[in-house]
Amino acid sequence: MIHVQKEVQGVDREEKLSMLKDILKDMKSVIVCFSGGVDSTFLLQVGSDVLKDRIMAVTASSSTFPHREMNEAVAFAKKLNVNHMVIKSEELEIDGFYKNPKNRCYYCKKELFSKILEIAHEKGFKNVVDGANADDTGDYRPGMMAARELGVRSPLLEAGFTKNDIRALSKKMGLPTWNKPSFACLSSRIPYGQEITSKKLHMIDAAEQYLLDLGFRQVRVRHHGDIARIEVAPEERQKFFDEKIMDDVASKLRSIGFNYVTLDLNGYRTGSMNEVLNGK
Repeated sequence: MIHVQKEVQGVDREEKLSMLKDILKDMKSVIVCFSGGVDSTFLLQVGSDVLKDRIMAVTASSSTFPHREMNEAVAFAKKLNVNHMVIKSEELEIDGFYKNPKNRCYYCKKELFSKILEIAHEKGFKNVVDGANADDTGDYRPGMMAARELGVRSPLLEAGFTKNDIRALSKKMGLPTWNKPSFACLSSRIPYGQEITSKKLHMIDAAEQYLLDLGFRQVRVRHHGDIARIEVAPEERQKFFDEKIMDDVASKLRSIGFNYVTLDLNGYRTGSMNEVLNGK
């Protein structure tokens, strides 16, 4: 069950931070579902400050989670000197997941949360928490249903944190993720109803890594069969006015396995694959 504070509207960031600390104190001990992203990094930092050795981080390694993200998660947990466990969670083996239904994330999160809850029980931690925040309620998020069903709590959401709140306080606290681009698992690049395979995930990962290496910061490569649909931050679209960059990107992505390489003229936006659900 999600415990949402009703008085969060109009509350400033420092008050939200105080509220978050009180929530964590009341939990006594927690395991953080830690991806190394903006939200879970902030939550782990605050949780470590409050709970000391009564906090643990668990990160899932899988084909939908790029090595670059795993490496950053491991490095931060080590720097924070927090107990950190990496577990194997292969979504492609989950019944119903690889067929890519619109509630795909429900199957994934239910499997992951169930594994982490078992770890919490074995190691004597009272709660499992994730990094969901208030902005996550504005998009289609079936994974949040799995959290509610299993009793995984979302302290950032309970305290009313938005993504902007988290970034601002992360910057103030000196966290390296304060301006890190948003990330979602690689399976989110494949349209609903189209089968998720290891080959597709590897293609997406390689294409996105290439674009990141070129200096693009916010990147998605959507897999539409033979077509790669590239999304970059709106302010980064102008980089493609350079013919050499266009030629190099097209050549590289074709070598990865795409026959056609396109640029989404709208640029990156959260949940673009959900637009078909909303009729946009």
